[in-house]
Parts: sequence; C-alpha cells; structure tokens
Amino acid sequence: MLVLKFGGTSVADQAAITRLTDIVRAARDNQPIVVVSALGGVTDGLLGAAAQAAVGDAAGATAHVRQLHERHLEVAGVIADSATRVGVEASLAEMFDELASILSALSVIKEVSPRSLDAIAATGELASSRIVAAALSAQGLPSAWIDARQVMVTSAEHTAAIPDLEETRAPLVPVVSALVAAGTIPVIGGFVGATAAGVTTTLGRGGSDYSAAIVGACLGASEIQIWTDVDGMLTADPRLVPDAQLVPELSFDEASELAYFGAKVLHPATILPAVAHGIPVRILNSSKPEGRGTLINATRSAAGRPLTAIASKRRVTVVDVASTRMLMAHGFLHKLFGVFERHATSVDVVTTSEVSVSLTVDDTRRLPEILAELGEFSDVTRQDNMAVLCAVGEGIQGDALFVSQLLMALSPVSIRMLSQAAERRNITVVIPDVELPAALSRLHDAFFRSATL
Repeated sequence: MLVLKFGGTSVADQAAITRLTDIVRAARDNQPIVVVSALGGVTDGLLGAAAQAAVGDAAGATAHVRQLHERHLEVAGVIADSATRVGVEASLAEMFDELASILSALSVIKEVSPRSLDAIAATGELASSRIVAAALSAQGLPSAWIDARQVMVTSAEHTAAIPDLEETRAPLVPVVSALVAAGTIPVIGGFVGATAAGVTTTLGRGGSDYSAAIVGACLGASEIQIWTDVDGMLTADPRLVPDAQLVPELSFDEASELAYFGAKVLHPATILPAVAHGIPVRILNSSKPEGRGTLINATRSAAGRPLTAIASKRRVTVVDVASTRMLMAHGFLHKLFGVFERHATSVDVVTTSEVSVSLTVDDTRRLPEILAELGEFSDVTRQDNMAVLCAVGEGIQGDALFVSQLLMALSPVSIRMLSQAAERRNITVVIPDVELPAALSRLHDAFFRSATL
C-alpha cells in the first residue's frame, strides 16, 4: 500500500485536482490510499469566520461561509459525472448549512470554545475529501470517501489533539483493507479526528501530514508520499537563498532537525510514526510529478560532505538567566525549566555556564509572566528580534574541522549563542534577525555553491 497525501495547494482548484487524479492513476497498481488537506486557504477562512462569530458578527460569519461554499461548488465542477456531482453538491450544502448554524449560535453568545473551533475547522478537510473521492470515481478510478471522524481516534486536546495509534488501528484497518481488496481507492480527510466518545477534534496546523503518517503506520504502508507545491527539501529557505538546491535524500533524524528549526515543507510530527515503523517518506511536487523529490529514510547513503542543509527560524527571543546561586548549587536548572513547564512554553536552544543560562523561545505569549517568576530568584533579561540558524548533516560528527569552517563562513556575523546537539548532527547558532539573510548566503556559498547534490 502507498499513502498519498495532497496538501492544500494540491487540491486548490479544478486544475490541481485534475493533476491529483493523474498522480493517483499512475500509482494505482501500488494500492494507493489518499489523504487530503482542505482546499488552499480554506482553513484560514474557517478560522476567520469563527473569529467573526466570537465578536458577534453573525452577518460577517454568514457571508464568509457563503463564499467558502461557493468556492467548493466551483471546485466540485471538476467532477465529470453529473449525477455524482449533484450528490456531492447536496453533501456540501448540508455541511455548510450546518456550519452556518453553528456560527450563528456562537455569534449570539460571542464565544468560540476550542471544541467548537474544531467542529468549524474540520469542515475544510471533510469537504475537500468528498470532492476528491467523487472526482476520482468520475475519472474511472473507483474511490470511496471515509469520514476521518470514524477512523482517526485522538485525545481530547481540542485544536491540538494527539492520535492514538492503537485505538485508530482497530477501526481504520478493516475499513481500508476491505476497500483496497475490492479495488477501491480510500480517500480520507487529514487533520481531522474524533475522541473515543465521537467528539470532533483536529490535530493542529499542518496535521494532515500527521494523519497520513498515522494511516501509513497503521496499514504498514511501503511509502508515504507528501505531495505539495515544492520540489522537496532544499538546502536552505529559497526565499532567502534563491539558488538553494534540492536535497535528494535525508535521514529521519536530519529531516526532524530541519523541520523543527524552520523547514516548512514537512510537519515535524509526521516523522514520528514513520520512524517507529520504518516507513520512508517522500516529498514531491504535484505540479512536477516527474521530479525525484526528497526521500526521507531511517538512514541514508554517505553524502560526501558534512552539511546536508541549513534551516532557519526568525523572530525568536533570547532569555538570559544569571545567578550566583547557580555556583555549586543543586536543582537550579530544574527550578528554572520548571517555570517554562508551568507556563506551557517550549524552549528551543540552550547554552549554560556555571552562573548563567541562555535560551531561546519563539512563543512569547506567556513570556512576561515567565520573566516575572524567574526574576524572583535570578537576574533575567530578554532580547527580541533574534534568529536561529541550524546547520544539519550526518557528516558533521565525523568532520573535526566543520565548526571552524562554519564560523569562518559566518564571519563577521554577530553570534549570540552556539550549541551542538548530543548526536552531533547539527550546529545551531543564534544571531540578530537582521543578519540572517546575509548569514545564510555566506554559509550556503561556502558549502553548496560548487556542489551538485
């Protein structure tokens, strides 16, 4: 079995769905299972409608729903068989009428709970997957829509639910296996699930990739393909480094590091189920299906160079914590990081000395409270407008000169922090955000300008 996940840009309009159909047709002999995101931009539109309801703007929310409904009807025009299209249009009408009713009720109380937000946001994937299933069938590829809420069992953490692999396996495998055995292509909306009690949940932004990985892990897929609007993982952010190159192969560990530190092609959580079950993940461009893409596997062949790619994360904040109480003291770090834990704020990069700790955060919503609590037992300062640059490569650990070469390439960029992970496959530096474009260019020129990956 082959899991094909199509992102929002790959189902954005009729032309995109036509390309999707051709891709699925080419994979038909490999027993494809299709997982789709909402149409490009629809999730943002749904959240926008929810925000209007939250302030009592019922008319605005209703107008928003009407626009979304009309867009889905326009895209559904790709369904060649008129009878099938009429059935899908009826399903869409029912779905968006229900959405309008929910938003109307919420606009009265002027409150949108996380549970309600999930019910609203789920509409995008439920609608797009219905359209795709019908479009495939109308093109001679027998397909069946599967309601993700019936087969993806998750925790009750609304807007960021976590799938339960074993609980999902029980309903998912029999349904999908029966369809595949009958020569039918299952089509499932990503991002969406439900609790064991049947309450709709979502997996968080980018969760459709996670859904595809869970489906692949449960079914023992031979490969998970992520079809998107880029050629694969690149050696750097092409918006900052125009001559960034395609990376044909990555290890799971390299991909995880790159995803965590800013590579937006792949949701970091996608890697986890695939790693556990040894399933390769391939990133491909739905507009260029002939491309080789990037293959992410448990291990990879030697690249011939230490550096595989460079990731970057902008607009981070550095927090410096200093205290002479750290000197020869036990439990100080436990106390310090306990503050971040209590305020549910993740820390990215950490450097420490005998009397000080520096760390970075990219979620600053609770930072004032964190700084106040840290200030009760230490001297604490913050520095905004910083950036994280992460050089990733399995070959770094075997190259004794790499760090010196990296620092020379970055000169004269001001380095605020420097850290190397325990596995020694990445070197992370924190620099002023304003210097990031130049730093990326210097580093990319030093390691990739004359290289053909």
